[in-house]
Amino acid sequence: MADYRTLSDQELTGLLKQDDQAAFAMIYQRYYRLLYIHALKKLNDEEEAKDIIQELFTTLWTKRETILQDTNFAAFLYTSVRNRVLDYFSHQKVASKYIDSLQGYIDTDPVSADDRVHERELLEFIQAEIESLPPKMRAIFLLSREQNLSHKEIADQLGISEQTVSKQISNALKVLRYKMGASVFVFFLFHI
Repeated sequence: MADYRTLSDQELTGLLKQDDQAAFAMIYQRYYRLLYIHALKKLNDEEEAKDIIQELFTTLWTKRETILQDTNFAAFLYTSVRNRVLDYFSHQKVASKYIDSLQGYIDTDPVSADDRVHERELLEFIQAEIESLPPKMRAIFLLSREQNLSHKEIADQLGISEQTVSKQISNALKVLRYKMGASVFVFFLFHI
């Protein structure tokens, strides 16, 4: 068998489709650093860039049978990274908008005493859900939402990485969205 380093991308993808782990290792070796630098330039976050590239290579291995051998493989990989970066930013915006829109609704003037009661109940529910978060996650979430600190400011204050801050806030938003989804919907039904 030829030296894998001398094989073209097309030859490597052909071998990859045949479950050749050495071909996968060569593709990884050939592209990991380049793709990581590409993701890092877009994200400006080392840990998130590493996560995106690892997820890309995991998907590449699990879906190896469906890879088109005749495509420009390098372009395919760069496009995959770009799409994953866009998905990451989109997810961050959606999560942030969800909490912000909820807060905006809560901040509006209630029309009646009944609305004030519902608002107070919703705020108590939200506060209880925030209090039920794991201590580290809760502390980071509160620094972000109540004190409006940036991820960098929180990381510096707590002596942790910005990546940890980002992950903790993202996880907190997932937990809160999951736990509050139905209750927030019911709250809105009372005001129609």
